[in-house]
Amino acid sequence: MKVRRVVVTGLGALTPIGNTVPEYWNSLVNGVSGADRITRFDAAKFKTQFACEVKNFDPLNFFDRKEVRKYDPYAQYGMVSSDEAIADAGLITEKLDLERVGVIWASGIGGLVTFLDEVSDFARGDGTPRFNPFFIPKMIADITAGHISIKHGFKGPNFATVSACASSANAIVDAFSYIKWGKAEMFICGGSEAAVNPPGVGGFNAMHAISTRNDDPKTASRPFDKGRDGFVIGEGAGALVVEELEHALARGAKIYCEIVGSGLTADAYHMTGPHPEGDGARRAMKAALLESGLSITDIDHINTHGTSTPLGDIAETKAIAILFGDHAPTININSTKSMTGHLLGAAGAVESIATILAVQNNIVPPTINHFTDDPDIDNSLNYTFHKAVKREINAAISNTFGFGGHNASILFKKFVE
Repeated sequence: MKVRRVVVTGLGALTPIGNTVPEYWNSLVNGVSGADRITRFDAAKFKTQFACEVKNFDPLNFFDRKEVRKYDPYAQYGMVSSDEAIADAGLITEKLDLERVGVIWASGIGGLVTFLDEVSDFARGDGTPRFNPFFIPKMIADITAGHISIKHGFKGPNFATVSACASSANAIVDAFSYIKWGKAEMFICGGSEAAVNPPGVGGFNAMHAISTRNDDPKTASRPFDKGRDGFVIGEGAGALVVEELEHALARGAKIYCEIVGSGLTADAYHMTGPHPEGDGARRAMKAALLESGLSITDIDHINTHGTSTPLGDIAETKAIAILFGDHAPTININSTKSMTGHLLGAAGAVESIATILAVQNNIVPPTINHFTDDPDIDNSLNYTFHKAVKREINAAISNTFGFGGHNASILFKKFVE
């Protein structure tokens, strides 16, 4: 079978540091933190009282009142970001074979806001089951993929991927693979999450997974820093239009970059903790390299998972150092979570967009909030601390890992026809 090349032709983002792709990229390059005190609910009694929330978002600017009642916030975020990507790709006026256009949309959790509201209302009642008829369809993690396909008439493969914080990276990998295999010409793929609410924050607090630096939220996300004390929970969405090359060229599409490799592995080690030597992460990056046909010396940039957790940052940097050897210090590594926080199931898509724009613009956004080197982390690596760096970027990897030991790496390359 002829190898089909896959390119990215559209982007959409709704993030804590920008509600469109240009706003998001500008904030990344300028090292803007999206963390602040929680406004979604009264967090005064919580160990963590801050998060990276989406700001200045009014769903009534995008949906009518009847629609808003049908969509959990995670679905609203997903539909808004996918609409931006679809418009960016120039699909609004295109005559497409809709049976060859699919949607793969991810969420690590799904409609947590809806679940909380419905169960809370039931618990406050007299035990009589009075549930909203939209309760189940608003809550389930696959519904955003359904909504996107219904709105635009996309009739190709349609499903959700769920692999905790690797979910939307898995969605992109699946879209890439399906197109390579000839099962579709185009996918709208990505992920969304809306977990800044009492069970989301309280649940991660109970695990001791998120930062409690309430006195200084904006510097709380400290990837690779000795003082890191957990990730900062975020929310939002990222969307990509992924397309077969000849299909894209035939319609004169703008091409951001080419996807040339992917790696999916399992740690098979622990429910929430990474393999201490970064074994699964290393194998995921290696698999992406093998599929791409590139060598380790071709990689210029890695957007790490870089959550700012004590164990996770150590494991990932070990994986990079082991796999890339002498080349590792020449790679510009960063963690955009230092600015966006951790968007959970949406992280892979949002960070892939950052990686794609880094390749396109030859700019590596910084890792902010670094104060003290950690002797347990390989400090020979270049973490792009403090300020963005301009350099030629021909190939870059985006890493995303999730609870359960899920690992996903995606390799993006400058497009050359």
